[in-house]
Amino acid sequence: MTYNRNQQGMLSENPKDYEVPQPPTDGISGLSFCPTNDYLAVSSWDNNVRIYETNQQVGSAVGKSIYAHEKPALCVTWSKDGLKVFSGGADNAGRCFDITTSQTIQIAAHDQPIKCIKYVDQVNLVATGSWDKTIKYWDTRSQTPALTVNLPERCYAMDVNYPLLVVGTAERQVQIYNLNNPSTSYKTTQSPLKWQTRCIACFTSGNGYAIGSIEGRVGIQYIEEKENQTSFSFKCHREGNNVFSVNTISFHPIYGTFSTAGSDGTFNFWDKDSKQRLKGFNSVGAPISATAFNRNGTIFAYAASYDWSKGYLQYATSTKNAIYLHSVKEDDVKPKPAKKR
Repeated sequence: MTYNRNQQGMLSENPKDYEVPQPPTDGISGLSFCPTNDYLAVSSWDNNVRIYETNQQVGSAVGKSIYAHEKPALCVTWSKDGLKVFSGGADNAGRCFDITTSQTIQIAAHDQPIKCIKYVDQVNLVATGSWDKTIKYWDTRSQTPALTVNLPERCYAMDVNYPLLVVGTAERQVQIYNLNNPSTSYKTTQSPLKWQTRCIACFTSGNGYAIGSIEGRVGIQYIEEKENQTSFSFKCHREGNNVFSVNTISFHPIYGTFSTAGSDGTFNFWDKDSKQRLKGFNSVGAPISATAFNRNGTIFAYAASYDWSKGYLQYATSTKNAIYLHSVKEDDVKPKPAKKR
């Protein structure tokens, strides 16, 4: 099943968005908004995690804090109370930065880089997914994991909406967990997409997830299919015969619609229920490597930087690394009735 073909025919806008000052000096790997205010945490290949204070009206942003990993920082998230930032990196370490004290401590360790990190607020644990083929759950007061779960392959993508946790690994494997019983996979399946998994995001309703791949395609997957809830996939981030990676998917916290962004430098807003694109934007001139909505969905942050989709040989030191803040119009993300065929 595919979305209505307005993704090719609909006119796209040129985004006119605020550029955050003093961005990272290397590729941007992750963006995460604080759940209690409009602080934005940014992880980067320059080894650092930066925290910016953004304005609700997207009129300004200012750097507030910075802390370092020993190697590239690959992922970032917040605690529920908005007082701590958690990040994982190629130094195999998970770190915690305390906003109130500006102190950093190591709270997690793996045998290989930590690709994904999520805070599970209902159980006060930090979940880390690694290329060492494990997920580990950490109580930040302890140096040993509360639980270690083996994966069939390296962790490439992970998201959580309690009690749902979904992991996408190498070889297109997908592991689905019910966090009421986190030690055992609730369901093991293969990606509905034919090529390597790039990103995963759980529905705000918690009954499924969206998965994106390197081949310009997204799968909408329900955990338990029903008559009005059937899984499907659709093409996006394509131009003629050129196919681009879907690098990141973010769900709107209020409406449950979602964004996709890719190596073509474009981002789009979609409605999975009516199966249509709500709004498209023209290329920003560089791949979009990470995105995030703020807590009420009025700000959409996106990072323009090299995304490594063409390997390290194509990386140029002159590549721009930028973070933009897009003021979200309600009409662009609000669900719409399905179009008649």
